[in-house]
Amino acid sequence: MTLTAAPATHVWTLEGGLTAAFERRKGPGFALDLRVPVGSAHDPVGLEGLAGVLEEWLYKGAGGRDARQFQDALDDLGVRRGGGVGPEATRFGVSGLTADLPAALALVADLLLRPALPSEELPILADLARQDLEGLEDSPPDLLATEARRLAFPRAPGSPFAGYAHPASGTPEGLARLDVGNLRGFLDRYGTRGSLLGLVADADPAEVRTLLERTFAGWGLGADETVPALFRPGLRAHVPYPEAEQTHLSLTAPGVSPRGPDWLAWQVALTALSGGSASRLFHAVREERGLAYSVMASSVLLGGQGFLTAYAGSTPERAPETLEVLLAELARLPQGLTGAEFGRARRGLTASVVFGAESLRARASGLTRDLAVFGHVRPVAQLRAQLAALTLEDVNAFLAGYHPAAQVTRVTLGPQELVG
Repeated sequence: MTLTAAPATHVWTLEGGLTAAFERRKGPGFALDLRVPVGSAHDPVGLEGLAGVLEEWLYKGAGGRDARQFQDALDDLGVRRGGGVGPEATRFGVSGLTADLPAALALVADLLLRPALPSEELPILADLARQDLEGLEDSPPDLLATEARRLAFPRAPGSPFAGYAHPASGTPEGLARLDVGNLRGFLDRYGTRGSLLGLVADADPAEVRTLLERTFAGWGLGADETVPALFRPGLRAHVPYPEAEQTHLSLTAPGVSPRGPDWLAWQVALTALSGGSASRLFHAVREERGLAYSVMASSVLLGGQGFLTAYAGSTPERAPETLEVLLAELARLPQGLTGAEFGRARRGLTASVVFGAESLRARASGLTRDLAVFGHVRPVAQLRAQLAALTLEDVNAFLAGYHPAAQVTRVTLGPQELVG
């Protein structure tokens, strides 16, 4: 079997302050991901929904084009658009043929540097956001996730930011207060400071850097502020939902900092806990007892910290037992993994690293994610080597001091509250 050399990653701080990571990869296509460090958590208090509406507003015309003309320009290039607003950042993603990279980049720059921002579109966008909020009421898992974050991560006292306790769509009260002035003022937070661009394409690195410098020349500095995630352990709450056929359960617990030494050990442990049909939660909750069709656990990153979240949906009658089993599985993590569990989890995690890097779009977003979360790009070969060097003893030594069950904050949603 012939092995090809891994592509080198070029990381530049461009003249205006934008940080860019570029990997050259042979092929006809490119993928770009631009991460601006302004998300829904940065919504000012009382203006919840501002970041989400602003992102939609930007696409209503830019670079001298109205909304239809701008969309036509994207379609003429055949590019695929991605991105959206998250708690901590807004992402703009495009992918297409490498020959169209300069034109696609110019359209992204138009969005950020030369948006039209037509005032007549605001009532429509605010109404769409309200409809999205109303849709939460018809989606118990999404409503539960919002309530879980509201309980576990309240706004920091005295902070000007609304924080993590609301969805990207905002709140009815916040949307009612949006106007042209506060939206245009919020756009000033967009800029090169803290923004990260990831690009994968078959192009000369020097030419790419020159293209990026020229395309984003004149973009202002903006703002880059981290919104702290103040986790409250040991809390309980129930959201009444009389018409629900299921009781939905959400657990949140402390995890590991992505820049700490135990990050990979924690990831392996989470994969053993909830990484497929052989995982502990799948076996204990679904296969062994038939308590829930859907059960999962994963990591979430907020404010530079890692947290464990778990979810299950069960019948109201069996929800107490489902909760008991979930907590029991978290409680036995400090006992460590077996050799078989460790081997499966490490192989599964390695496979996800390898296959994630194969996709151009996934790799482009991986470049910006690495820079934002870890402070550097993690080469795929290096990450595979680190996973290969990780031992069962390493993971179990970490787990011996990891007690998430003791600090769980839980939220349930359904027709009746769980007792106990």
